[in-house]
Amino acid sequence: MSSSMLGRPVPPAPTAAAAKMSRPRRARLWWSALATVAAMIAAVPIATSPANAESNGGVRVMPLGDSITDGFNVPGGYRIELWQRFTAGGYRVDFVGSQFNGPASLGDHDHQGHSGWTIAQIDANVVNWLRATNPRTVLLHIGTNDMYGDTSGAPGRLATLVDRITDTAPNADVFVATIIPKSGADNQVRGYNNAIPGIVQSRAAAGKRVHLVDMYRALTLSDLADGVHPNATGYRKMAAAWYDALRAVPGSIGGDTPPTTPPPTTPAPSGDCRVAYTVNAWNSGLTASISVTNTSGTPVNGWALAFTLPSGQSITSGWNAGYSPSSGAVTARNVSYNATIAPNTSVDIGFQATHTGNSGRPSAFTLNGTACTVA
Repeated sequence: MSSSMLGRPVPPAPTAAAAKMSRPRRARLWWSALATVAAMIAAVPIATSPANAESNGGVRVMPLGDSITDGFNVPGGYRIELWQRFTAGGYRVDFVGSQFNGPASLGDHDHQGHSGWTIAQIDANVVNWLRATNPRTVLLHIGTNDMYGDTSGAPGRLATLVDRITDTAPNADVFVATIIPKSGADNQVRGYNNAIPGIVQSRAAAGKRVHLVDMYRALTLSDLADGVHPNATGYRKMAAAWYDALRAVPGSIGGDTPPTTPPPTTPAPSGDCRVAYTVNAWNSGLTASISVTNTSGTPVNGWALAFTLPSGQSITSGWNAGYSPSSGAVTARNVSYNATIAPNTSVDIGFQATHTGNSGRPSAFTLNGTACTVA
């Protein structure tokens, strides 16, 4: 050691008390730094997830169901074409639901479709979904996954689900669709679908805002991509069926009256049409099934069937045609998927209505202005 070092004072060693005082100070400095970083992070905006609802302030419509609603094979499914039809028709609609998918051409990606889900699974969750979104209109297509198991109990499960929806959202219009065809299970699908009109009719007769959509007839097996889910063409046909049904119920997608339908392009040949009309009535309600046959040798492209309802009858909803007005002298016009009646073929349409005691049928029908024979 040098003499110069000997001349310098040596600092005393830190005492135990001093060591104890330095650790809390360091800890305070550390936590202060962490708090500063946390504040900086909190100040950075966090991107919202796709599950956050889109809204344009329009009429809230909930597409509800399984993978067909979700859009398996074609993300967005029928909702793409349906949205485009809303836009072209001047309707302002807000799709609602906790799910989100589809391309940019779909202006609103929200929906409530769940791949692989059954009627019971939808039923177990639907109350929370309805309360969260308060839809004005519900588009229900469900039951395809039930065709793999207890098919006999599927109609009862559907009835329970419809009641759950109408009890939770009594002011909503609920459109209940028959399910689309399914390869290898046509008997099961038909058996299930055959029960749906009765489920809808009984609820409508009780004053519920429930409407039937015949989706089964809108598609064929050739419209399926994999025997279960529609291809792009099939989804477009579903959209057309939903759109026609919605336009037939004023207010379901906004407005008070449905838009006008273009007039038929081909007149019916004179005396070459036949109408079969069947009524199923109860208390203050009824359903009418109408079969219109082109008995001529040339096709009818675009049609309008005119008839006069008996006094006291008023149409509440219909399928496979647009009906206007709801009482008195009514005209049923074709929808997009059944505009052509080929020679010696028929188109089947129908409606549900209320009545005040007279459940009879019209006495005469004209197709594009030409009188038809009545079977």
